[in-house]
Amino acid sequence: MDSINIKDIARLCGVGVSTVSRAINNHPDINPETKNMIMQVIKENNYIPNNSARNLKRTDSRAIAVLIKGIGNPFFSKMIRVFEEEIQKKKYSFILQRVDEHEDEVDVALELIKEKKPRGIVFLGGYFSHSKEELEQLTVPYVLSTIGMTDYSGELPDFSCVSVDDYAESYKMTDYLCKLGHEKILILTAAPDDESIGRLRLEGYKKALADNGIPPSLSLIIYSEECEECYTMDNGYRMMDRVLKEKRDFTAVYAISDSIAIGACKAILEHGKRIPEDYCVAGYDGLDIARYYNPSITTIRQPVEEMAKATIKILFDVIKNKAEHQKKVFKAELVEGESTRRVT
Repeated sequence: MDSINIKDIARLCGVGVSTVSRAINNHPDINPETKNMIMQVIKENNYIPNNSARNLKRTDSRAIAVLIKGIGNPFFSKMIRVFEEEIQKKKYSFILQRVDEHEDEVDVALELIKEKKPRGIVFLGGYFSHSKEELEQLTVPYVLSTIGMTDYSGELPDFSCVSVDDYAESYKMTDYLCKLGHEKILILTAAPDDESIGRLRLEGYKKALADNGIPPSLSLIIYSEECEECYTMDNGYRMMDRVLKEKRDFTAVYAISDSIAIGACKAILEHGKRIPEDYCVAGYDGLDIARYYNPSITTIRQPVEEMAKATIKILFDVIKNKAEHQKKVFKAELVEGESTRRVT
């Protein structure tokens, strides 16, 4: 194979680029059998894992890379469009890099820095529970966008991030359902190991129930399976279908994204139930589809355009040494739809 690169090696081995990178760099976090297989394929194809020659020929590119984890989540579509527009206004090129569900964002970013040499990086979506030591390996400015941080409250982080307060906004939605008279509120949430927005939205839900005198019930907390991409209609449908077959007792469903909520609605209707007469449904994100769905979905609307523009502005301010790292938290809005009603 002529001019084989790391992506070719990854494809031949059936693994991600970050896994190949870990094998090459003797990273401890890799299965020995997988490492041996990768190194054998590298040897058979005469691949030389050394970027120095190519890097000597290439000056820094005027490019910004966006690393997206959860590309199936339609909430990100509008953000990506705004990112591209804002980056092009600055006369920079736009690189979109998908990160698979079980890939390490930092590893992917490190490989991208070697290969493409971007001036800055946006991390969009994902859990992002990385240590300070891992983050310090990144040699270009970066911003975390829409990623809820659970470990940095109360102090300005040494990196920039843009988000809403997922805990507070989730509290707001759950409290709204409680005030409508619901006491048995089922939540469709992320996998148990989600340490980012899934955890924050779940904790907001629990706190709102407690403040309304309702003990949270484990039987009403429905986690996404770990192997699934969480924020999709398909996942919402599967979770809700499972719940209805198990005949759990609830009057309202709070899904931690509109996509999950719409999938749940389909399952409810297929089981011969009505919305909101039999079950109320609420979501989170403020997707356009939630407004046009029938019945329209009660949701938490995030200010997508403002968040996307702020992400790029902060990144370029840091790149051009106009500002220190910033942590910007936007307020969201509870939008009432036809999918919820007061319990009589």
